[in-house]
Amino acid sequence: MRILLVEDEPTLAAQLAAPLRAAGYALDTADNGLDAHFLGDSEDYDAVILDLGLPQMDGITVLRKWRAGGRAMPVLILTARDGWHEKVAGIDAGADDYLAKPFHMEELLARLRALIRRAGGHASAELRCGPLTLDTRNSRVNVAGLNLTLTSHEYRVLAYLLHHPEQVVSRATLTEHLYAQDFERDSNTVEVFIARLRKKLPPGIIETVRGLGYRITCPK
Repeated sequence: MRILLVEDEPTLAAQLAAPLRAAGYALDTADNGLDAHFLGDSEDYDAVILDLGLPQMDGITVLRKWRAGGRAMPVLILTARDGWHEKVAGIDAGADDYLAKPFHMEELLARLRALIRRAGGHASAELRCGPLTLDTRNSRVNVAGLNLTLTSHEYRVLAYLLHHPEQVVSRATLTEHLYAQDFERDSNTVEVFIARLRKKLPPGIIETVRGLGYRITCPK
């Protein structure tokens, strides 16, 4: 899953970035509204964490421009503790959730997971596909109760596919959601991760749709 973090305060941005990356997210960052608008308008994110008090263009304006341009990614806004008017303005502008500063990182991660799940139509923190279960709360995967050991990239590929079950996902899309913007992307590596996952998962769960991409197929 690929996230955009928009925060202009360097210390807070660093404090947020480290646990987000540790949680397995591919992370892009912006420290002003103009860069944030450009990234959100041109890149494909699974969610955005957006501070409202930004230089060059404020967060509300950024969000309104995204929504006016048809960008529908989930957006979690960060507001001042007593900024109830910012919460209202943010939600009216198209935010999906808000979090008041100061906050606990665990709450931000939980809200982020929930936003991404709801965007994919999932109500539970556990994504299931036959005997396969992925617990988004602790990034654990098991098959029939037995835990699997996955690399971070294997986990990201599987998580994205499970968030979009029965949908054909192209190699290019997986690549976009697997790596941050500043990482040298190679869609051929997706084939390697898919091959490794197939060795660890029950046969037939990851289906190749020739010429189009891959699809998670869950037993009925």
